Amino acid sequence: MHFVHDGEEAIGYLKGEGKYSRRDEFPLPTLLLLDLKMPKSDGFDVLTWIRGQKELSAIRIVVLTGSDDEGDIDRAYSLGANSFLVKPLDFERFTQISRAISGYWLWLDRAPSVTRPPRKSTPGREQS
Repeated sequence: MHFVHDGEEAIGYLKGEGKYSRRDEFPLPTLLLLDLKMPKSDGFDVLTWIRGQKELSAIRIVVLTGSDDEGDIDRAYSLGANSFLVKPLDFERFTQISRAISGYWLWLDRAPSVTRPPRKSTPGREQS
C-alpha cells in the first residue's frame, strides 16, 4: 500500500515520475482509493486525468471521501469512478468499511491488467 499527499503527487506516482520512477518499488495500483478533498489537484482532477490515460483507464477507482453530496456522487461516477463510499467518522465503522473494501475489491473482484505508461525518451538515453 502506498500513500500520496495530494493530487499532483498522485498523478506523478501514476506517471512514474521523479521518486516514483522505480516500478519495482512503486508499482501501479490494482485498486486506487481516492479522496475528493486533496490539496493542489482535487480527486475530480485526478479521476479525470486517469480516465484520460489509455494505459491507466482500467485502474479500479474507489472514491473514499467525507462528502455525501449527491452532486459529488454523480460527478464521480460520470468521470469513471467504480464505487463511491463516504468515510465514517468513527473508527469502528471505518474498520468495517476497510474490511469490506479489502474483501470485495482485493479478494473477490478480479483486477484488469494495467500496464505502465511508456517513458518519454531522453536524448542520448535509450527508452526502457
